[in-house]
Amino acid sequence: MHYRRALIPGGTYFFTVALAERKSTLLTEHADGLREAVRVVKLRHPFEIVAMVVLPDHLHAIWRLPPGDADYPTRWSLIKAGFSRGIPKDERIRSSRTAKRERGIWQRRYWEHLIRDDEDLQAHVDYIHHNPVKHGYVAQASAWPHSSIHRYIRMGLVKANWGIGVETGEGYGE
Repeated sequence: MHYRRALIPGGTYFFTVALAERKSTLLTEHADGLREAVRVVKLRHPFEIVAMVVLPDHLHAIWRLPPGDADYPTRWSLIKAGFSRGIPKDERIRSSRTAKRERGIWQRRYWEHLIRDDEDLQAHVDYIHHNPVKHGYVAQASAWPHSSIHRYIRMGLVKANWGIGVETGEGYGE
């Protein structure tokens, strides 16, 4: 099946990628394995991670692709496969997935949004950094360990108390 995807060379994209079992905690339990899968893919297929947050059952990321390159589907496929190889095979695998040599770890589809401008980018970066608060994992964004907000704080782009007092989800696009 072919999905309609915005494939703009050198584009900046927001992604939501989720596990098949939405109550799973595999991504945070195996955060180092996910980090390694991303690192390996970036070596062969470079891209910039503008912002990213990893939650127990899903992640959000903003990537900027190199000029002339729009192939984020291959990158996600390789990241998912690399991560999956490092996970013990104890998940329930449906026959439809077995026939396609798939594990039952990831949802097949993912959400992608082409970032339109600086305002759109900032709204999605803020959404990513606020996501652990939105889901009730922490009271402030900087308390979540699996977030690019720590890089933003180190770079002086936001303060450590960023987002405190913001109502959950208010002002952030979904």
